[in-house]
Amino acid sequence: MYTLVIHGGAGTILKEDMTPDLEKAYMDGLNQALQAGFAVLEEGGTAVNAVKASLVVLEDHVLFNAGRGAVFTKKGVQEMDAAIMDGQSLAAGAVAGVRNVRNPIELATEVMRNSNHVFLSGKGANDFAIKQGVKLEPDEYFFSQFRYDQWKSIRDSDTYSLDHTHHHLEELMRDKKFGTVGAVACDQHGHLAAATSTGGMTNKKYGRIGDSPMIGAGTYANDATCAISCTGHGEMFIRAVASYDVSCLMEYSQLSLQEAMDRVVNTKLKQLNGEGGMIGVDGKGNHAMIFNSAGMYRAVKNSDNFSQVLIYQ
Repeated sequence: MYTLVIHGGAGTILKEDMTPDLEKAYMDGLNQALQAGFAVLEEGGTAVNAVKASLVVLEDHVLFNAGRGAVFTKKGVQEMDAAIMDGQSLAAGAVAGVRNVRNPIELATEVMRNSNHVFLSGKGANDFAIKQGVKLEPDEYFFSQFRYDQWKSIRDSDTYSLDHTHHHLEELMRDKKFGTVGAVACDQHGHLAAATSTGGMTNKKYGRIGDSPMIGAGTYANDATCAISCTGHGEMFIRAVASYDVSCLMEYSQLSLQEAMDRVVNTKLKQLNGEGGMIGVDGKGNHAMIFNSAGMYRAVKNSDNFSQVLIYQ
């Protein structure tokens, strides 16, 4: 069975905060990304290409905090992180703090395939993007009014916001959301892949990096166990080595995917006050989507004609 699972972030996502139009926009975005990635699997394509295809759609969608929809940092710019991992070879590529890159997941894939390295950051990662011909965009491309307003309301303070904190923007959701996008897949050959991309935290400073681009924290794939992509309060996910921990529980304790993810999200992360969630698949195409927050934008589709797109608990 081949399977694709995607997420668009987790957090305090409540039905009563959501307008019907906004809910539909999120559902449509998730659906488009799901179809794009699943089409790759259906045609016999690799898990790596499937997760990348899904993430490109989500990065291009202004509602999700990655790529075009990335939030503003303390300095009023976008600094984006992304990672991708191939469960067959354990090859991985990651970038942190990149600017003006239209699709950071494309750059992470170039790092995996063409750099002899795993993790590039900042200006060096941007230089590599130019060398590889990865598509760049001007600052205006990444500008969205509601992200700007959200940043403007807190930019003179020392607070940072986990994506959506709207005090006065009634048309949008008012509480906190951990804005990340991710995808995991099991392809027709039983190979796994995971990918995650994010704009990080609104008003972040000092070049802060979260769990998304860190292999073993926010992103991990290994054909022997699972592929995982996380979304949540990155600091806690880093400290918990969350995605690799799921793999270890499966490898060393023979837990199922569901059991391992449940233990990490609902026991280990909770002990650290780590709010958020994760999506996963195993080598048989089983999937799980587990979170300890009020909601998680998520969707799944497999070759057994099972498909769902969900937002709330």
